[in-house]
Amino acid sequence: MTTWKEYKNNIKSINPQEKKEIEDIEKLASIIGEIIKQRHNKGISQRELAKICGMPQSSIARIESFETTPKIDTLLKLMQPLGMTLNISYV
Repeated sequence: MTTWKEYKNNIKSINPQEKKEIEDIEKLASIIGEIIKQRHNKGISQRELAKICGMPQSSIARIESFETTPKIDTLLKLMQPLGMTLNISYV
């Protein structure tokens, strides 16, 4: 049986375009995961965060479940009340 990590590494080694797509998804998942973790650490519900951000709770749920990809301005809107910032670096 192949693990998910082995499968991803195999795909990355075969197809450069899919490698980039997988890496982009992993980066977004990392950002969203940190937002969820910080929201939980602060004891804030999706509904409370939505109210603070002026957006529907269903939007928060869709972002956190990866049903939708947020724009940068939406990410910043979610991160600010959680005491988070987005840093950009060059590779």
